[in-house]
Order: sequence, then structure tokens, then C-alpha cells
Amino acid sequence: MNLLNTLVDKGLRRELPTREEALAVLATSDDDVLDVVAAAGKVRRHWFGRRVKLNYLVNLKSGLCPEDCSYCSQRLGSKADILKYTWLKPDEASEAAAAGLAGGAKRVCLVASGRGPTDRDVDRVSDTIKAIKEQNEGVEVCACLGLLSDGQAERLREAGADAYNHNLNTSEGTYADITTTHTYADRVDTVQKAHAAGLSACSGLIAGMGESDEDLVDVVFSLRALDPDSVPVNFLIPFEGTPLAKEWHLTPQRCLRILAMVRFVCPDVEVRIAGGREVHLRSMQPLALHLANSIFLGDYLTSEGQAGKADLEMIADAGFEVEGAGQVTLPEHRASAGGGCGSHAEAGCGSHAADAGCGSHEGGGICGTASVPQTGEARTDLVAVRRRGAGTDLAPNA
Repeated sequence: MNLLNTLVDKGLRRELPTREEALAVLATSDDDVLDVVAAAGKVRRHWFGRRVKLNYLVNLKSGLCPEDCSYCSQRLGSKADILKYTWLKPDEASEAAAAGLAGGAKRVCLVASGRGPTDRDVDRVSDTIKAIKEQNEGVEVCACLGLLSDGQAERLREAGADAYNHNLNTSEGTYADITTTHTYADRVDTVQKAHAAGLSACSGLIAGMGESDEDLVDVVFSLRALDPDSVPVNFLIPFEGTPLAKEWHLTPQRCLRILAMVRFVCPDVEVRIAGGREVHLRSMQPLALHLANSIFLGDYLTSEGQAGKADLEMIADAGFEVEGAGQVTLPEHRASAGGGCGSHAEAGCGSHAADAGCGSHEGGGICGTASVPQTGEARTDLVAVRRRGAGTDLAPNA
């Protein structure tokens, strides 16, 4: 397929595909999905070999968020039966992080629900970062606390944070259909604040909210322009009790095409399979490792994930290896430059969405056109609310 040969060549040169090429990847048929995976896999292996980076989520503060993001089980008005608790103490968060690190994770992601942190919240998280780093030499810590105010990114960096996550989630054109309590521009501003403070920027998307192919390409091209070091790809977890509970558009093949498109657009960036992989990729998760070089280990924010032991077995069985603490994730040109999607000068690279739980507004498809086919099978049996780990007395899944 000439398209795939062209995209492989561009990926190896860190050259931006055209929008038409990115759309063509999403439009390929299920009969061609293995060819698509093989092509994008060449780009993945060129920049990241067969290494898989493990990340571990610690939900510092769960539920009762004042924002109305339609995909989120913690949103304002959510009826999802999730865990709700206020801030974990630094020692509690450090204990939770230790389970993931013992399972092989090299990055801990500290997440808290809410619009954004107060200065007191930044103090709390700073103390938590210091506690984790004191007990775990070499660990990477990423914070995800919502919209940042001036000076807060710098304070997190001073406390030892390595990265900051804030996802764009969907295209600028449809963002207002998903969230009304803040804007797409607010999200872009927070990613830029993280960059400016010297934090490694982490920003991604949520697929499966009823968006069109054009929306997906829009948000991935916007991410490339923002130049994050890592791009988490979430697949909507349609939690009962949220506005998007009936959005089941994804098939395993569709998920693989989306991951391949992201890899072609940001070839030398850490592409992470985030929330929803177990729900939508299901038995085809190992194929996704040929596209992404990073996953979350164990559970997510408010939903349960695949058993940590099963994650490790899947990686080994697929012929990949867990990235060690002493290994540098990013290719040398990105790591030495302090970031950048590895693009040429004419094109730069480039929330709380690791648990993208959602459904649809009463009028139908939320994000994008109403013509999106209902291709996915509703597998509500695979949506399990987290009842263990942080905020509970039960051992975490790691």
C-alpha cells in the first residue's frame, strides 16, 4: 500500500504527514488493519525499539469535581457509583505509589479531581512529590491537577515534578460540546505553562465520544503543534451515570487505526495507551504494543484495569520488554533538547483523562457528526468501578 510506505518513510524522517494521509489511515478497512499495524510498528521500533514504559496512577482526590466534562465519572452531576474521598496524605500517596513501582513502573502520575489546584493544593502535592522521591531514587513523577495558574508549574518543578499532564481530549471545534465550564484555550494555556516551567509536557486525547475522523486528526495535529513529550490515547470508558454512557463507537480495529495514526503524526514521542484499553482493545491489546511504547500498569482513576501481572505477561508474550529505570524513554535528539515532537522547523510536535468515562447527551453524538456509525458492541460488563488501592483499605492492583 503506497500510503503506508509513504507514512513509514515520513515517520523515520520525523516528517509531518498531510491531513489527507492521516485521514486515510483512519479510513482503512478491517481487512487492512494488520498492514497498518505493521507499518506503524516499523516507526515505533525505529525510535523506541521493543521497550514498553510502565506508568502508575495514584488518584490523590477522587470525585466531586465542579467541572462538567461529559466523559468523566468524577464530573459535576455524575451519578456514577465511584469512590469519593478528599486529599490523600503524602505518606498515603507514597505508599500507593510504591505498589506500582514494585510492579515495574518508572513513572508515577499524581492526579486530583477539580478545576485546578489552589496554592495550598500545590503545597500538598509538593510534599507528596518529595515523599515519593525520597523513598524511590530515580522515579519520575508527573502531576495532573487541572488548570494551572501563573507560577504553579514552577513551584511543582521546584518540588521535584518531572512532568505535567493536561489533555486536549478532543478537537477545538467540538470542545464546547463536551465541556462548558472551561475552554479548549484554557487547556492549551496549561500545557504551555508546563512547558515554560521546564516540565515535560504530557497531553493527549480521548477517542470514542462520537467524534468524526476529522476531529481526531484535528486534535492530534494540535497536539503535535503543542510539542508534548508524551501523548496518552484514552478510549472512552462509558460509565453509567455520565452523559456519554451510551457511546459505544469503538471496535478493537478502530482503536488500532487511531493509535497508528497518532504514531505516524508524532513518530518519536512517547505514545501511551491509557484508559479504556481493556474495554475496547480487549484480546487485541498485544497488537497495540506495536504502536504505543507506554501503558498504565494496573488500575486507573475510578475504574479497574487488567491485573498488573497480566500486563507484564502480555508484554513478555508479545516479545517486548519493560523499560528499565536506567533507560531513557525518548530518543536522544528529544531527550537532549528537553522535548519536542521531533519535527522539522516548519511543523512542531506535538485533565484528568486517564479514566475517560462517558456516554451521550440526550440529543445523540456529542462530539462531531451525527453520522458516526454505531459499530461498537456495548460491553458494560467490562466497565468495573475501582474499589481497591488509593482511598481504600484494600491492596492496589499493580
